[in-house]
Amino acid sequence: MKLKRALSVLIFVLSITSTFSQILAQTESVSVQTEKQEIFRRHSIGSSLFVSFNYFVEDPADYYILSYGYQLTQKDVFIVEAWTWKYNEPLGTYDNSEKMYPGKIRAYGIGAGYQRFHWKNLYTTIEATPLLQQFYDSDDNKIQKGIQLYLQFIAGYRFEFFNKRLFIEPAYALKYWPVDTNFPKSFADIERGTPKHIFEPSLNFGFRF
Repeated sequence: MKLKRALSVLIFVLSITSTFSQILAQTESVSVQTEKQEIFRRHSIGSSLFVSFNYFVEDPADYYILSYGYQLTQKDVFIVEAWTWKYNEPLGTYDNSEKMYPGKIRAYGIGAGYQRFHWKNLYTTIEATPLLQQFYDSDDNKIQKGIQLYLQFIAGYRFEFFNKRLFIEPAYALKYWPVDTNFPKSFADIERGTPKHIFEPSLNFGFRF
């Protein structure tokens, strides 16, 4: 009698457990399907509206950038960026430098970042870009190369249009370059004592697909 009762209890517990497992599996499946349905455009490609300065500024920075984003979740985005630009003054006092380099620097790099959305479309982004820097003298001759590590800490807001296919991201960024190698002495003399960071606005745009 006790054995039959024990078997009955065991069968009842197993049936409840099996039913609960099936319900849980179905719930998880619906959750995954809902997540996939909600993120219907995981990919994005974009650039910066500041690139347009190249076409109407007298001495442009030849600044070009191409960004790719992959939506990991509703709030998380993985970013890859390729960009280049040139400058002839220390970055820490850019547009406000008392002294200019005896030439210019042309930088190229591909970096990666992580973007996190918080409240509505308010986001923060962290990016790291290793840059190859080519130094030119005042006669536009290549003299040597160096490496720079360029970090960005960004806070901004995404405005979306056309059923979220197009977006614009006005933002403000702390930019910091802790590593600068192989500066020519004439450039290093100008660079000495200048900040290794700067705060700058940004205005990126992109298309989701």
